[in-house]
Amino acid sequence: MDHVYKKFKSILRLRNKGLMLICLTGLSCADKNIHLELSEGTAFQKNTIVRLKLPNKLKKHPFRLMEKNPKGKFEIPYQIEEDYLYWMSGVEPSQYTLDTKTPSKQDHIKMIEQGGQLEVFQGNTKIVGYQMALKKSPKGVSKAYNRSGYLHPINTPSGKRLTRIQPQDHYHHYGIWNPWTHTLFDEDTLDFWNLDKMEGTVRFAKLLEENSGPVFSTFKVLHEHVVLKNENEKVALNETQKIRIFPINKDQYLMDITIKYECATAQPFKIIKYRYGGFGWRTTEEWDNQNSRVLSSEGKTRKNADGSTARWCIVEGQLGKEGYGGGLMLSHPENFNHPEPLRVWPENQYGRGDLFVNFATTKTTDWTLNPGKIYTLRYQLLIYDGKMETTSADALWDQFVHPTTYRIKP
Repeated sequence: MDHVYKKFKSILRLRNKGLMLICLTGLSCADKNIHLELSEGTAFQKNTIVRLKLPNKLKKHPFRLMEKNPKGKFEIPYQIEEDYLYWMSGVEPSQYTLDTKTPSKQDHIKMIEQGGQLEVFQGNTKIVGYQMALKKSPKGVSKAYNRSGYLHPINTPSGKRLTRIQPQDHYHHYGIWNPWTHTLFDEDTLDFWNLDKMEGTVRFAKLLEENSGPVFSTFKVLHEHVVLKNENEKVALNETQKIRIFPINKDQYLMDITIKYECATAQPFKIIKYRYGGFGWRTTEEWDNQNSRVLSSEGKTRKNADGSTARWCIVEGQLGKEGYGGGLMLSHPENFNHPEPLRVWPENQYGRGDLFVNFATTKTTDWTLNPGKIYTLRYQLLIYDGKMETTSADALWDQFVHPTTYRIKP
């Protein structure tokens, strides 16, 4: 009987150690919460996307995210992507904890495929359309202008459209899109922007991933930069775009855009200095030189922004009889040639002042992409109803560069 008793004590010790380990990890004991705190050097910002790097032990167990502030203690939505937990901060500093209870079901942001587009909604309002199917040129216009792989419409949270495609003055303009104008590939100069030359185009090739949760929607796509000369199509450059869309509040949402380039062949792809090309926005036809404004991080306006460099650029104007809204364009400091040069159409464009704004990365210098390497550009677009103040734009750029992060409190 003595050996049976010893064996029982041994099993009991192992069981207790296991329970202790589980309690120490904060994953199973009802009275054990994991407390979070701001990471060192991070300051609280209201209505901001914040994140926590998850330890492996938390990836395998359900948990709730709880927020405590002067109004009480609440369960709040969160979303996990890769190694990070994301949520939206409130309007005032709060204490955050994780507990081991099963989280409540949360409504996911609506994202659907429809009519050749991937569509994202905020509430019942379509806010973003990404074009997967080939968009044919208008009747009677050259098929050379057919295109896919662009963002349109981009609407404010109230549904007011900010983008335009296939205008008669520039049939090759497609909402928010990013081809290169003057390039060198395989000992030949090629234009992927001006489609009527029929030298090159950019096309949607594949939907690599899509996911939607309570905090953001995300999708990743593959674009091919295709050489069209000599009637033989050849992919010169592969591009992936990962786009995450975060509703902030009833008046704002954020688009986080990461673009990666990789040579498709053993040949380098050289982007030659040119006055426009890259991440561009053809704005709504509602805007002209009387009802819209441009303001850069360096204080430049529509009168003098063209050719200047900027960290961010406000583009906004009147929408309908009583509406007003726009977008804040943000360029990340790790981008090539940052702060990036701007291309902004002059105030008298086509007489009325039609508007086009572009972070023209290679406006002042060449950029050679070599085989075997990946090159990254990062942008954000804060889309809003209402007006944007300079102080808010500065804060949003700072948040882009130095995102608010939390850590587990020791």
